[in-house]
Amino acid sequence: MTPATVPDTAPVAAKLSFLDRYLALWVLLAMAVGLGLGRIFPQLGELLDRFTIAGVSVPIAIGLLVMMYPVLAKVRYNETGRVLADKKLMITSLVINWALAPAFMFVLAWIFLADLPEYRTGLIIVGLARCIAMVFIWNDLACGDREAAAVLVAINSVFQVIAFGALGWFYLQLLPSWLGLETTSAEFSIAAITASVLVFLGIPLVAGYLTRTLGEKAKGRDWYEGKFLPKIGPWALYGLLFTIVLLFALQGDNIISKPLDVLRMAIPLLTYFVVVFGAGMLIGHALKLGYPRTTTLAFTAAGNNFELAIAVAIATFGATSGQALAGVVGPLIEVPVLVALVYAALWSRKFFPSTAETLKS
Repeated sequence: MTPATVPDTAPVAAKLSFLDRYLALWVLLAMAVGLGLGRIFPQLGELLDRFTIAGVSVPIAIGLLVMMYPVLAKVRYNETGRVLADKKLMITSLVINWALAPAFMFVLAWIFLADLPEYRTGLIIVGLARCIAMVFIWNDLACGDREAAAVLVAINSVFQVIAFGALGWFYLQLLPSWLGLETTSAEFSIAAITASVLVFLGIPLVAGYLTRTLGEKAKGRDWYEGKFLPKIGPWALYGLLFTIVLLFALQGDNIISKPLDVLRMAIPLLTYFVVVFGAGMLIGHALKLGYPRTTTLAFTAAGNNFELAIAVAIATFGATSGQALAGVVGPLIEVPVLVALVYAALWSRKFFPSTAETLKS
């Protein structure tokens, strides 16, 4: 599947491979398998938790690296300069990701979880952790701009290392005190944040860049994109499904044993993902960014770095804390919702001018 090249008149199903077409089903099955494994083998979670380096789960890291590498190998890195030159896209992405989205999650957390401070804090942390991993999958499936996604995620990663701790202090202590609300004390590890960025983005980004550069130099672009990429492409979804199974195996017992708590957290999360994504699409359309870049803007804004949110919550509040559970519930809601939003994005293409018309304007 090549983003932005499939005719707009083609049915959505025809744009996707067999694996892509039934992704929602595979995701639901992976979630069920993970929950089942966690329930049948409760010691599995403890076993997997032992394999961590600098707060990063090695099994989950492997799944994410397998997931991200094929997508990043597809990026045409020599074309990223045109993305950096698009000031409308750059500024809009920064405003949505680092001003509007965290503030919106703060409001939702206090509206829906005012009486549950642990879950409320956990959701606020999820809102601060901007997406650097799964967004590549959703963006690629929705035929977004791969080069734009690579640039926006790289910028988010830099801001994540610099701003995460300061924003955590602002939303958990300073802003609540100004509003007369309960404050939460939390110390965020810059090392954990940096490790998350380096592992979940740095490694696959370098690998993808080297593969693209060396592959094209040795065999040419036609061979690279026509023969090599189709062979490694399916591994992105294999990695995604493997990661989902592990995540839900790790926290399956907590999720199953506290269904009402999960439901209460699900409502603000569902609202957050849908509203932020919809706002990104509407803003991109109003700015005439074109479908590919608008889709990338929306997915990079709506997605969250749940790996970092979970790692920070566990390191700060403990593995059995409500904050950690909120971090785990994040992907429980995010994954199926963003799968649905992939189809919504593809459907919305008829409201956008063609790529050629966008470039002329």
